[in-house]
Amino acid sequence: MTDHSAFVIANTVVAGPPLVPEVKLHLATEVTPLWHATEKTLAQRQLPPPYWAFAWPGGQALARYLLDAPAGVRGRRVVDIGAGCGLSAIAAVRAGASAVTASEIDPFAAAAIALNATLNNVAVAVETSDFLSTFDPLAAALSVPFGDIDADLCLLVGDMCYERPLAEQVVAFLRRCSARGADVLLADPGRAYLPSDRLDLLTKYDVPTSLDLEDRTVRTTAVYRWVAR
Repeated sequence: MTDHSAFVIANTVVAGPPLVPEVKLHLATEVTPLWHATEKTLAQRQLPPPYWAFAWPGGQALARYLLDAPAGVRGRRVVDIGAGCGLSAIAAVRAGASAVTASEIDPFAAAAIALNATLNNVAVAVETSDFLSTFDPLAAALSVPFGDIDADLCLLVGDMCYERPLAEQVVAFLRRCSARGADVLLADPGRAYLPSDRLDLLTKYDVPTSLDLEDRTVRTTAVYRWVAR
């Protein structure tokens, strides 16, 4: 067990998120104590919040959709971009995907994903390369030549449009992947920088949320398919 794994276990409890209770995850009960613990562990300040320790509305909606409509990923390669706790990746395995990779650059998140996959008895590969900055790491992780991405691949993106620089990076990456034939499923609870002009609505869910994380107790969250326009 790595130090990151030990930290995850020590600072979380095993629970099922409200919209997807059949998937068990290592989750934090409160954001502030965990944030402080993360700062202390890394001996530095101004770290980002521990996103990996919470089942965000986008991830819950995407996971619920995959479990309820598994045909979209059954038999396909799936990559969960910015996977967080790995909820969507785990749901993709359960929905019958042929191989699932969770992409996360945060080492705590990578440890949490591995622990959560084991907890649910599924196989999820964890990739810590920065897929968003260039297309090459994605091709390398999938063991295919650069540019050889086709409709066998489905990308999952849950709740990643909450700040402009990240959203712009995500949109540019999805454009490149979509142009090479990849399918994209994106879930979002109405964040400010959602590229709505490129999305076709599939369904919506009312996701119970915590006031520690959101400004309301329920977030209506949509699942979309990316459209190459």
